[in-house]
Amino acid sequence: MSAGGGKPGPIRVLVVEDDPVAADAHQLYVGRVPGFTVAGAAHSRTEAVRLLDRVPIDLILLDLYLPDGHGLQLLRNLRAAGHHADVIAVTSARDLTVVREGVSLGVVQYVLKPFTFATLRDRLTRYAEFRAAAGEASGQEEVDRALGALRAPQPSSLPKGLSAPTLEAVTRALRASPTGLTASETGTEVGISRITARRYLEHLVTEGRAARSPQYGQVGRPELQYRWVPSAH
Repeated sequence: MSAGGGKPGPIRVLVVEDDPVAADAHQLYVGRVPGFTVAGAAHSRTEAVRLLDRVPIDLILLDLYLPDGHGLQLLRNLRAAGHHADVIAVTSARDLTVVREGVSLGVVQYVLKPFTFATLRDRLTRYAEFRAAAGEASGQEEVDRALGALRAPQPSSLPKGLSAPTLEAVTRALRASPTGLTASETGTEVGISRITARRYLEHLVTEGRAARSPQYGQVGRPELQYRWVPSAH
């Protein structure tokens, strides 16, 4: 919040991510969401602590696997030192024991890698809604609504007709191919039609997670080749 008690300032975000390419992508994503600003980036626990001691931070985007220790250990140390910034874990960790421990330490959301800009935007927008809730609740329903903004992300960030499980399968197939895939190849790999595969691939292109180019050397009209853009994994 702003110091003068006027209009609230942007939510100040610290990106903690050891992969420089992913860190740059996360900063770019945060900068595209209204109401948020990147206050700094750290590639290790040590850098994060140093930044937190110098710069006011509201929210930490925290990778759990850092070169000098686990992200949750960083979080334990921060809480012990009196830092109260909220945390969104941005990680490939799927261990629910780790998830539960993170919640107890103040992790308010988990974003599993790989993810699209729309996914992170959804989580940040919901966090901002939760953070903006103020005053005294009129009853249980209002409390539930405030918590629901944070805990129950809607699948509406996907265009109508696309499903998250299929998108994840298409994403996995594309990431696993070093040379890229056509819609036909993707459909065969995932078990969906070429037309359906192309819709998912085009969605990834729209989100900046894939790029497309014509595949020449074939008789007739060249088929589009899609390749993964490694910026947030």
